[in-house]
Amino acid sequence: MIIRTHELTRTYHLGGSIIPAVNKVSVRIADASFVSILGPSGSGKTTLLNLIGLIDSPTSGTIYFDDQDVSHLTSKEQRHLRLENIGFVFQTFNLLPTLTALENVEFPLAMTKLSQDAQRTRAMQLLTKVGLAHRLHHRPGKLSTGEMQRVAIARALANNPRLILADEPTGDLDTDTGTEIIQLLFNLSRKHKTTVLVATHDKRVAEIADVTYFIQDGTISRLTGTSDN
Repeated sequence: MIIRTHELTRTYHLGGSIIPAVNKVSVRIADASFVSILGPSGSGKTTLLNLIGLIDSPTSGTIYFDDQDVSHLTSKEQRHLRLENIGFVFQTFNLLPTLTALENVEFPLAMTKLSQDAQRTRAMQLLTKVGLAHRLHHRPGKLSTGEMQRVAIARALANNPRLILADEPTGDLDTDTGTEIIQLLFNLSRKHKTTVLVATHDKRVAEIADVTYFIQDGTISRLTGTSDN
């Protein structure tokens, strides 16, 4: 298992109440698998993804990465693990508007030891891989929503991560473009042995996933597929 959680819990204080956004969630995610977390808005999908990606910290419970407890790493240790192992894809793309597609993909590479020439070559290769070789020098404002999501996926792959976390990657896309993005993420899992975890309300993702977790009110309620691929 590349990721394993045990009774992972994240609560928030709202007025005098304690709200469990994620409530004692235990999941197992196999290396090189394509996994979906399916649930409606407000169900806890994004919070769970943020916990697994070490963007947020659990109130209680444990997160294991390669069987190492990473629940309570220091901020520096978390940054290092994310940089070396995890790529993020967001519904709103989170691209820098003043940078071209090529520069957006190069951005995370600036934190590596690669030379500038190697960074540029890597970024060009990744944009070609996601079908954007002809849009390298366009800024986000000149790209379609589907193209922006492809740039975001290329950027997530920049440091050759073992795990891609995608939060509602089809949420702002039309049906056809959403299907293309789902297939692109699926192919990453199959062809490049990258683990892909998609939080979504899109049932098309669940149809092709190796494993689907259903989440409601912060609680994993049902599991389809097998945890060992």
